[in-house]
Amino acid sequence: MINEQLPKIWYGGDYNPEQWEAPVWAEDERMFKLAGIDVATINVFNWALIQPSEEVYDFSHLDALIDRLYKNGTYVILATSTGAHPAWMARRYPEVTRVDEKGRKRKFGGRHNSNPNSPVYRDFAAKLAGKLAERYKDHPALLCWHISNEYGGHDYSEESAAAFRVWLKERYGSLDALNKAWNTRFWSHTFYDWDEIVLPNELSEEWDGNRTNFQGISLDYRRFMSDSLLECYLIEYAAIKEHSTNIPITTNLMGFYPGLDYFKWAKHMDVISWDNYPALDTPVSFTAMTHDLMRGLKHGQPFMLMEQTPSQQNWMPYNSVKRPGVMRLWSYQAVARGADTVLFFQLRRSIGACEKYHGAVIEHVGHEHTRVFRECAELGRELEQLGDTLLDARSAAEIGVLYDWDNRWALELSSGPTVALDYMKEVHKYYDALYQQNIEADLIGVEEDLTKYKIVIAPVLYMIKPGFAEKVEAFVQAGGTFVTTFFSGIVNENDLVTVGGYPGELRKVLGIWAEEIDALLPEMSNEIVMNKQWGELGGAYKCNLLCDLIHSEGAEVLAQYGSDFYKGMPVLTVNSFGEGKAYYVASSPEQAFLQGFLANLSEENGIKPLVRAPHGIESVQRVKDGMSFLFLLNHHEGELTAEIGADERTDLLTGETHSGSVTIPGRGVMILSGKN
Repeated sequence: MINEQLPKIWYGGDYNPEQWEAPVWAEDERMFKLAGIDVATINVFNWALIQPSEEVYDFSHLDALIDRLYKNGTYVILATSTGAHPAWMARRYPEVTRVDEKGRKRKFGGRHNSNPNSPVYRDFAAKLAGKLAERYKDHPALLCWHISNEYGGHDYSEESAAAFRVWLKERYGSLDALNKAWNTRFWSHTFYDWDEIVLPNELSEEWDGNRTNFQGISLDYRRFMSDSLLECYLIEYAAIKEHSTNIPITTNLMGFYPGLDYFKWAKHMDVISWDNYPALDTPVSFTAMTHDLMRGLKHGQPFMLMEQTPSQQNWMPYNSVKRPGVMRLWSYQAVARGADTVLFFQLRRSIGACEKYHGAVIEHVGHEHTRVFRECAELGRELEQLGDTLLDARSAAEIGVLYDWDNRWALELSSGPTVALDYMKEVHKYYDALYQQNIEADLIGVEEDLTKYKIVIAPVLYMIKPGFAEKVEAFVQAGGTFVTTFFSGIVNENDLVTVGGYPGELRKVLGIWAEEIDALLPEMSNEIVMNKQWGELGGAYKCNLLCDLIHSEGAEVLAQYGSDFYKGMPVLTVNSFGEGKAYYVASSPEQAFLQGFLANLSEENGIKPLVRAPHGIESVQRVKDGMSFLFLLNHHEGELTAEIGADERTDLLTGETHSGSVTIPGRGVMILSGKN
């Protein structure tokens, strides 16, 4: 638990007083108290201010800021400022800027413009992180270290090319092994010298983002860039730990951001933190799934909501404001799914540059008489009232939904079978089918202990990493229920097809063979026709996108295709394997099918919905010390009613007791405590 020094849900956010003059600071401090703000994230982009030249460091501004905040009752999350290097560095050392996918050398400007494989950049970043840690390690205001900011992006410089070759040598050991892994006899690509390998960009193998001639090199390049940025983080992490051993360290992640393997990063983060910026039309179940992924990165450990906007964000085509009540509702959605902090970007609106129209607790008008401030202050009062009651409470979900970055990269780089295949959408379809029925699930990685769950769902598990098929077999053998789908078990970790029949290493546990894979045009569909009524499922359902043409090798056929030349072939199968079962869904079904299918599996495994409620009610439960905390979130404008069962529960926000039916106001929240 990170909250020991300040034992409550931390409340506050990014604060940039260096953009303002001294008279404004006193007003900020007054308004922080009014809003219940007790934590400020500072020094995120101050490198040029702290280090005006290569030889000079000036911490006077930061010294005064931290002391002033602490005197006012505000603790700090202290960032290292290394997310954007200063102009003098780019002028004196041009290698610190990146080269883009077209081979163009960047000039100074923007952010995320530092070459992660530049020794100069790494050296300066480590020195700055170390000096900050040495100076502030014992300051009583310090709650957490925040390294850099929203790592991401690719670089195609000569420094990165050289580092890529070193990375490849460490991964493969020899050119013979590399040539085999990349299948380089295709198109005369055999390498005889490491220096012959160039980065895959628009000058070599790739075009239009994820289009590539050679999946092997492109997949490894994405792994390499994720690792390169992770090395930058770890260099700063080590520099901080040399001086500050008892303060947790994090960096802010970005949910399902495609560029970094966050499961790998999570191993080196003391606590997960992330920035939540859904659009007005983002499905609330997708935001819920992203929170669950952040919780799942460290095996269920609570996380930090490092950034969200109190009102609107600045980078979308249409920057809608959050409607009344939505900021509070979405804040509690994060807390319900594992957040032990509620932090904003930003506390006061900037007056210039690209973020001046990004929302803030303190708006441009500069006083507390705004709707946004009133809502923030009310939430601050509620979080103060909750105290430490919810801190370190955990999920008790019995279903795991698998997500894997390597699998995503490989699917996005695939040269077939359809451009319409979207891994994220397919994972979300299964998650959403559970969400809509108030059935909890965790988002997990391939290294997770599967025995924690009764059901494991792995949509479009195209890539099978070493040992995972055996892990699935052991899980099912011991009584678990495993579900996977079309286009699964196709390739190994190097994106080489597993020969001998699809679904490769999963063929034994699934009891099927997929002979062909048919890609349907967007306007085409087929049908899943149930052989008989099975619980919630009966009759026919639409399916589209891809259709695997499968044969049973011992699996029971539960449904068949309804049309085309493969009419009557299996589309839904179940294979009894040891004490458990393994299901295969051979196409992408409509949601009515998935809801019925997953409702059946949940019932068979003794997994019950948290509540009975109409569409629009989100239910989540956290447990701690023999107590359960049931969150009911109403995402509709009007009031809705949910059935919570006969046991009496107390609402932590109002003190009222409830059982049976409860009515949640429009965009309202209830947190009902009871014995677990």
